[in-house]
Amino acid sequence: MHRARFDEDAPALYRASVPVLAAVLDRVAGTLERAAAQLGPAGIEAALAHRPAPRMLPAARQVATTAQFTLRIAWPLAGRRPPELRGGFDASGLASRLAAARERLAELAPADFAGADTRLVRFQAGFADLELPGLAYLHEFGLPNLYFHQAMVHVALKQAGVRLGKADFDGVHLYPEGFSLG
Repeated sequence: MHRARFDEDAPALYRASVPVLAAVLDRVAGTLERAAAQLGPAGIEAALAHRPAPRMLPAARQVATTAQFTLRIAWPLAGRRPPELRGGFDASGLASRLAAARERLAELAPADFAGADTRLVRFQAGFADLELPGLAYLHEFGLPNLYFHQAMVHVALKQAGVRLGKADFDGVHLYPEGFSLG
């Protein structure tokens, strides 16, 4: 697992965003690796087509959205326009998107986040044009939406037959093999 550089002297919004976003990318990448190992090449592609609910984006699009959302959060906080990730929606293409998002996050220096808590971020949420100060943008919009898409990846892959648990989602929990919370 990669770790974003953590500097106690870095601005608070750097510490609250870049390492957190990098960890989400690592967990989603690990989830895809686990799914591929369990299902094999054909099975992972079928699982990536699974939708967590009718009319929701399939798992592959949820992965791509998760990767892009990390940049959509961090880059505006650093006062920059987020780069657009490109690539396929198959397992290999998604792994490349996740790696590219990780690399792009690593380009941001802690100094880029000086004043980020009050920097106004203009963005769209669906069809709404919004503007929030950086602190509110991160905590009220960015992270909740990122976790939503990460959760939809987790749910869709579980529904498609991948054995995943809480530790795959948060990277912290540990349960014995075969243990289930229901």
